[in-house]
Amino acid sequence: MHKFIDMILFFSIYSFMGWAMESIFAVIKERKFINRGFLTGFFCPIYGFGAVIIIQSSKWVFSIFGNHYAGPMVNILLAVILVTVLEYITGFLLERIFNCKWWDYSSDALNFHGYICLKYSLLWGLLSFLLMQVVHPVILRTVSLIPANVKSHLAIFLLLYFMADTVKSVGDALDLRNVILNYSNISVNGYYKKIIRYKRLFLAFPRLLILNAGIINLDIRSILNDRMDKLKVKLKSKFLL
Repeated sequence: MHKFIDMILFFSIYSFMGWAMESIFAVIKERKFINRGFLTGFFCPIYGFGAVIIIQSSKWVFSIFGNHYAGPMVNILLAVILVTVLEYITGFLLERIFNCKWWDYSSDALNFHGYICLKYSLLWGLLSFLLMQVVHPVILRTVSLIPANVKSHLAIFLLLYFMADTVKSVGDALDLRNVILNYSNISVNGYYKKIIRYKRLFLAFPRLLILNAGIINLDIRSILNDRMDKLKVKLKSKFLL
């Protein structure tokens, strides 16, 4: 039970760290804050799941190779394979459930169905090395200092939070999909308001495409860009007065 609680805490910590890393990268690239990730809160679960998989697989590798020099190399290779498979499954399931392609690596070399590519698989390998050699030993020591009863309550709170956030985020994504696919039955003003309401998802996933929506995807981008242009004009006029 204690190991399960620790895994929940590790999952939460690395989900947050993944979100922070993604958001910092977006700030550097876009010059503005963007809340990255599928969930509304400050977490990217794919990083949490990836980290837990890497941690568990490293235990299996160590049990076989011990302190042999081949152990770390096998661990990194296994981590690359497992996390790449996780990324593929995540992209595939998200597309089937929401009829949306949340990211697309089709333009990157050696990609597979646009869900995964060699560049990001190698990046997962680098992150797994840093995780096991630098980050996780510190996190492990820190978590071990937390009293057992505090960890239990914290794990329950985090589980409830993730469940609530997942329900809300899934509901928002399904509503957005329905709005876009049934846009002809919605007033222009209502359609515009819905797109603006869910603009966070388009900012968080710049390559997000609604499948079988054709030119509607371009229409969505024009709405968001038009809104940003109007906001810039409004701010400029405010400061000039």
